[in-house]
Amino acid sequence: MDIHEISDYKSEYKVISDRPYLHGDLFVGNDIRFEDDNIIKSADDKLICNAVNRGRVAIFIDGSNLFYAALQLNIEIDYTKLLVYLTKGSQLLRAFFYTGVDRSNDKQQGFLLWMRRNGYRVVTKDLVQLPDGSKKANLDVEIAVDMMNLAPHYDTAVLVSGDGDLAYAVNAVSYQGVRVEVVSLRSMTSESLINVADCFVDLDSIKQEIQKTSHSGFNYR
Repeated sequence: MDIHEISDYKSEYKVISDRPYLHGDLFVGNDIRFEDDNIIKSADDKLICNAVNRGRVAIFIDGSNLFYAALQLNIEIDYTKLLVYLTKGSQLLRAFFYTGVDRSNDKQQGFLLWMRRNGYRVVTKDLVQLPDGSKKANLDVEIAVDMMNLAPHYDTAVLVSGDGDLAYAVNAVSYQGVRVEVVSLRSMTSESLINVADCFVDLDSIKQEIQKTSHSGFNYR
């Protein structure tokens, strides 16, 4: 280990020391590993997000990714329950919901209005029709920019997405001392995203806690 490596090591340790919510919890970053006796997890099995003090929490939800995950699970998401579960009693800085929109879809517009009035900051982009006739709006850039710009103001990021394109942004905010929790359906989640997160929660394991018990109310589409 040369002097530069020692300097980098001390720098990373200082970041951890300055973030009290990391003490007594598992930290995985590069090849450095911190854990206590109550948390025994391997690097390939980061399934439990168990911080005692998560500090300020910011939530970033990829609406389209969550919608297709819910279809795979054959459930409808209760977004009030979802917000409660993801916050887990911590101080919420902001909960962002990113989605493509069809301005002529009154049902979707009603759903987004409900979201805005019930704790979510909605970020939208118009759907673009592709040559095959399908419509798509990619909001990866918006999610990444918001995660990085707000990093000095939160301690824990909860990313609800399985998109591997967001791995670089997750890694970047981690180097600013932010703890990152990824929540997604395991079969739809990139390995690169799981590898850079501090922990991963499979939506299949929490579906009972976040699904609607009836089919009333607004739906995503």
